[in-house]
Amino acid sequence: MPDRLRRLRRTPQLRELVRETSVRPKDLIYPIFVREGIRSPEPIDSMPGQFRLPIGAVGNLACEAYELGIGALLIFGLPSKKDERATEAYNPNGVVQNAIRAAKDSCPEMVVMTDVCVCAYTPHGHCGILGGTSTPQPPSSVSGRALVTPGATNRETEEWGSEVLNDETLPLLAEMAVSHARAGADVVGPSSMMDHQVRALREGLDRNGFGNTAIMAYSAKFASGFYGPFRDAADSAPSHGDRSSYQHDAANARHARLELLEDVEEGADILMVKPGLAYLDIIRMARETADLPIAAYNVSGEYSMVKAAAERGWLDEPRIVLETMTAFKRAGANLIITYHAKDAAKWMRGGED
Repeated sequence: MPDRLRRLRRTPQLRELVRETSVRPKDLIYPIFVREGIRSPEPIDSMPGQFRLPIGAVGNLACEAYELGIGALLIFGLPSKKDERATEAYNPNGVVQNAIRAAKDSCPEMVVMTDVCVCAYTPHGHCGILGGTSTPQPPSSVSGRALVTPGATNRETEEWGSEVLNDETLPLLAEMAVSHARAGADVVGPSSMMDHQVRALREGLDRNGFGNTAIMAYSAKFASGFYGPFRDAADSAPSHGDRSSYQHDAANARHARLELLEDVEEGADILMVKPGLAYLDIIRMARETADLPIAAYNVSGEYSMVKAAAERGWLDEPRIVLETMTAFKRAGANLIITYHAKDAAKWMRGGED
């Protein structure tokens, strides 16, 4: 056993030479919010430095991220209309679909990922269709086009009940994923936490000729208090209740492992753990469970805590952010979804402003 382990820590050059874990800009995925019907970026108060973007700004942002070496964009959409059937989610000319085209037209090389969930497209803010005496019917088959007229008049939310219907939601999610693939998305990410959502997307994509579109499964997505700023940014907070009935219990690691294994079986290409910082043990478990790439989501609450402390001078923001990114990689993540992506990429490249 060496008795002078400090020998290899004496200089920056030695420390870098023997460093076990490294983070590069191409390991980062930058999540963005795109809002339909606005002309200029809207600051997000609870997420300093982040904005709701108009569709017209997406192309320039895609090029900027690509030039910084960032690996991918992850697009979240805020539609101008919501209804119980989430018809804007799979509208071929919806906000995400148009944002994908804008990114690909300006920067074809940039990898574009999308979120597949209906919480931002319904007035109730839940991640699936709600039950009731008159349950809205999702698309009956995945055709790659909207099967319900976008903007159609629907009953008020309270008439639809409050139970999230798993199986009735799956065809809608598949329809949404196919519409994203048709617009040019490289990767789709089902985040609704419906059972068998990965299988539904894989079958729908394959049936419609998108066998090469990858799926990033939100496999270990926990019911967490760290999502608050995101729900503000995406206007997706539940109008009643919470999401504990379909997102993982924060106390259950083994249950998350079962979900990881199921998503591998159903055809996932990337597995995700969300949130990241408070769930490093789950990232390590995911790495030991599967050989697929693992993504860690450094979520909005984690981002905003660092920004708030840095604004008060309590933390060295670049140091804390890069240390956190290293922790995700050390735990076993290959990819890191983070709102710090642009700044982190600049810091990695030598402290550019």
